[in-house]
Amino acid sequence: MTQKRENNVSRTRERARFVREAADVRRQALIDATARCLAEKGVGGTSVRAICARAGVSSGLLTHYFDGVDALILATYAEVGAKVSAALDAAIEAAGDDPKQRLSACLQANFKAPILDPDLLATWIAFWSLVKSDAQIAAIHADVYGGSRAQMESLLRAAAPGMSEAQARIAAISLTALVDGLWLELCLDRSAFSPEEAQAMVEKAMHQAISV
Repeated sequence: MTQKRENNVSRTRERARFVREAADVRRQALIDATARCLAEKGVGGTSVRAICARAGVSSGLLTHYFDGVDALILATYAEVGAKVSAALDAAIEAAGDDPKQRLSACLQANFKAPILDPDLLATWIAFWSLVKSDAQIAAIHADVYGGSRAQMESLLRAAAPGMSEAQARIAAISLTALVDGLWLELCLDRSAFSPEEAQAMVEKAMHQAISV
């Protein structure tokens, strides 16, 4: 009898895990579909119908997981930001323990897949268009970029221990702006310069920044 109860408990746990995992997959499918719609159609073309058609689900499923399109776009922005952060973190960790190599790896990763992606640019443009009109999007934007700059400041101070907090802040802003500008131009048109040239420009700027 005890064995039977244990088997029933085990099957119940397995079913619960299956339901939870299936829900995670459906939710992720909606987020992925939203990112694709934003990249292809912009904010104006990202509707419940367009998202659900892309995800291959009913509109009822979207409202089951999210309180409408605005909430889904918000979740998508957070997801895309997290993916970019994860790619940068992975590059930093792969660089080893040398502080200068870790800083360089973080900068260089912006000009490699999966970050250097025209589709990612199109998605970001859709998000940026909402920053001034949507307080929640603006908050996520501030969090994503604030976290990125804080990480850059930390890497700079590790690479150049003599750098003050004020110097690290300005250097982080300058390097981030340079990376963003080069990344934007490369995503729009690669005919003017190559990813390798962008990496070389950023590497030169990095060495200038830490020569304090």
